[in-house]
Amino acid sequence: MTTIFISDLHLDESRNDITELFLRFLKTTAKQAEALYILGDFFEVWIGDDNLSSFNQLIMSALYNATQQGLPIYIMHGNRDFLLGKKFFKNTGCYLLPDEYLLNLYGAPTLLLHGDTLCTADLAYLKFRKKSRNWFLQKLFLMKALEERILIAKKYREKSKTHTSTAPDYIMDVTQNEVMRIMQKHHVQYLIHGHTHREAVHQFELNHKSATRTVLGAWHEHGSALVCNPNGNRELIRLT
Repeated sequence: MTTIFISDLHLDESRNDITELFLRFLKTTAKQAEALYILGDFFEVWIGDDNLSSFNQLIMSALYNATQQGLPIYIMHGNRDFLLGKKFFKNTGCYLLPDEYLLNLYGAPTLLLHGDTLCTADLAYLKFRKKSRNWFLQKLFLMKALEERILIAKKYREKSKTHTSTAPDYIMDVTQNEVMRIMQKHHVQYLIHGHTHREAVHQFELNHKSATRTVLGAWHEHGSALVCNPNGNRELIRLT
């Protein structure tokens, strides 16, 4: 058996290739797994559980079929889909993970994050994150008409793309001091996250011991997954 981690699929109806890749992944690679963890930004945008577009229903149906066939699927909020709510999880059979989740991965305590909170140099984003995660502001947003929410989300997506393309490279990556701080907080030597789209395995020393930070890749040109098995092997694989 294996445990699989993916992140940053940014599923959107305009990217049929990525959608088809994910649906095929559910029926093949993921089908034999012990559990599947999706660490945020599963959707390009999620503006409320009442947005029952044909595309959203297609994805939810695929998730439901997978969970009903015995695959536990755990999903973490990302910076694009933090409004995934109770109805979504009820209709898919998936489980919502907290922003910081400690997993016993075959005997190795492993911290799971989306990864956005590690980018402490991106002050503009952290300010937006604090505002967007406010439950009262979320409630006000969800009270707006669906059409209005779509326009607001489009505006923020365009603003985000501009920020990402113009910000210095170091701002868009994690801060090592924050990585070490949060790993020490949870007493772990292993960290898995997404968000930065910089797929890699980083080795460093923490508390005089070897530590590992695995960054999951985005599904822009191809799929990316971290496959872990009970013997301690952890392999980043490409999905095409």
